[in-house]
Amino acid sequence: MTGFDMTRFDMTRFDMTRFDMTGFDMTDFRWQAFEEHHLNRFFAHFNVDCVFDVGANRGQYRSIIREQVGFRGPIISFEPIPWLAARAIEIKELQNDDNWFIENAALDSEAGQGYFNVMNIDAFSSLKEPDHLEIGIFAEMNRVSSTISVKKETLLHYFTTYKERLGFTRPFLKMDTQGNDLAVFDSAGPCIEEFVGLQSELSIKRIYKNTSYYHQAIAHYSNKGFVLSALVPNNAGHFPDLVEIDCIMYRR
Repeated sequence: MTGFDMTRFDMTRFDMTRFDMTGFDMTDFRWQAFEEHHLNRFFAHFNVDCVFDVGANRGQYRSIIREQVGFRGPIISFEPIPWLAARAIEIKELQNDDNWFIENAALDSEAGQGYFNVMNIDAFSSLKEPDHLEIGIFAEMNRVSSTISVKKETLLHYFTTYKERLGFTRPFLKMDTQGNDLAVFDSAGPCIEEFVGLQSELSIKRIYKNTSYYHQAIAHYSNKGFVLSALVPNNAGHFPDLVEIDCIMYRR
């Protein structure tokens, strides 16, 4: 934390009495606060005017950028599991968020029908099959409980559709697809050059079959013109192992 200005965080908005601090690793809290703070600066610096939220689950990322980052522009969320997409729609209606658009679809390298693995813990659900060879701590959570048929579409398709509808010029791409981020990224085709930045989940240890390691993904994004802005561990609670990490990148 050397050289990090903690005074830039407004800690008054965190009610610490709500936390059971027994056995709680404060590194989890610091990393979450750092991610929110960095996204706040990033969105302001690059004038982000639209967010593509790929792998939305119930809309947790939307909550972060609405409530903590303060972004009020359009958010387009993609969630393949029908009941999770339906829950996101319920939240949208309860909060009267007319600038939140929800698509019940899986983004992939090509359009068509596909099969999606719903895991015991739905946050692990993926087009990919689980792989427990490198690390076993998620073996029960990341186990297939059912397989459903889903609509697959490309990012290029939705980018073109929503750009015509919303008229954005400086979009940001967030991907959390449990092993399929590179396929989503590539499915944007030439439109990827219009994104001012991205956030992607990287594998330090693979928990899905046929996925790329973190250094391969960063090299791929870099070859397409993106530059690292931050690295944020997203599972600090599994010390001493680092399994996955998020990268935030900008387009040079």
